[in-house]
Amino acid sequence: MPNLFKLRPPGRTGARFGLSSSESRDPIGFAVAALNRLAQSELIDRVGLRKQAEQVVYSATRNGFRTATAAGRAFSRQGKRGADGVRVPVAKATGLFDLTPSEDEQMLVGVVTEFAADVIRPAASEANEACAAPEELLAASLEIGLPILGVPESLGGISDERSAVAGALVAEALAHGDMGLAVATLAPGAVATALGLWGTDEQQQTYLPAFTGDDVPAAALALSEPTVLFDVMTPATTATRTDDGYSITGVKSMVPRGAEAELFVVGALLDGRPTLFLVESGGDSLQVEADPSMGVRAASLATLTLTDAKAEVLGATDGTTYAECVRLSRLAWCALAVGTGQAVLDYVTPYVKQREAFGEPIAHRQSVAFMVANIAIELQSMRLLTWRAASRAAQGKDIARDVALARNLCASKGMQIGLDGVQLLGGHGFVKEHPVERWYRDLRAIGFMEGGVLL
Repeated sequence: MPNLFKLRPPGRTGARFGLSSSESRDPIGFAVAALNRLAQSELIDRVGLRKQAEQVVYSATRNGFRTATAAGRAFSRQGKRGADGVRVPVAKATGLFDLTPSEDEQMLVGVVTEFAADVIRPAASEANEACAAPEELLAASLEIGLPILGVPESLGGISDERSAVAGALVAEALAHGDMGLAVATLAPGAVATALGLWGTDEQQQTYLPAFTGDDVPAAALALSEPTVLFDVMTPATTATRTDDGYSITGVKSMVPRGAEAELFVVGALLDGRPTLFLVESGGDSLQVEADPSMGVRAASLATLTLTDAKAEVLGATDGTTYAECVRLSRLAWCALAVGTGQAVLDYVTPYVKQREAFGEPIAHRQSVAFMVANIAIELQSMRLLTWRAASRAAQGKDIARDVALARNLCASKGMQIGLDGVQLLGGHGFVKEHPVERWYRDLRAIGFMEGGVLL
């Protein structure tokens, strides 16, 4: 397993955790500093007790709305035009097949796991009903550095090697709290990671400072479309060349935090080939409409309509960058499925041991015990396939086959785990008093969600 965090936080990032720019701190110290800062703040108490923060644009989600996107900030053009951007090196292969997380990765997961348990899980039910993440929770996610996990250290991030493994571990840990809130907190990082992987020097110098500073913008990776039998590799959204760049026309669906996003990475066809484009929000060329779904509701999913929207190419135009983006996004959804599946297992195991029927715990029944055992077996299979694909991605290897296998298993078995969880709770599985029904709805998204998150 590659060691991804042999670094210290750079100046602006360190300042976020109360560190001076000259203070040297190893990765474990960085994680501890984040945890201490989070524990000392009032965010945990406020998220658990305070009523969902008012969000005017989403107050009408049940009735729907249509409005212009958020007014984007003025991103000033910097960097060398046309020059290659900074690329983090791939992880070094050890020659051993070992998926055990390194000490640094385990420390990172420990911080995120505590954040998921103390902040995300208590806020999940209200966020699901409101179709929006609490502002306090989103602010807390910035404290532990989620948006800059995949950004190169030299550009203000915390990664000196490809971060796919760390990203998978973090996504899994967050989804153990709630998948919808995990998507909401990871959405800006997906755009920042995309800029780190494929952005030019000018694009990185223009946009990444906003993600590594204190005022991190909402951003979204938009690949899905509301069409029957949608194939992500052949989007209906099209891009055309103009005198000063490109323009995009089309509709994107299931865009996380779409109404508040200030920057989008949009997939569109250019000369018959799928390509990624950067699109800034604001103006009449972009319209957003609330699109609350069956699951992943806390991610504030929306439909984005683009009409001759000004855009610029991100990465290669031959379809290779787009294909890599799709695979890394699907891999992130696999990690989310693993985390939510683990939440189901952790919830039903003590339940069936305590719930009694006919004078004994229902766990004594073979049909119940075997169902719980099957959840654990399939969950471990999902985890190992996801980790293997992430490890190969971190090493720069071809992951087409690995991602296909992981997604197929996570989509089918993830839904089965959600269904079995509801079944094991009986009547309790159908009511909102228990979170399993929400996890079941979330797990059904794995087979068709494209974009939104990225490793």
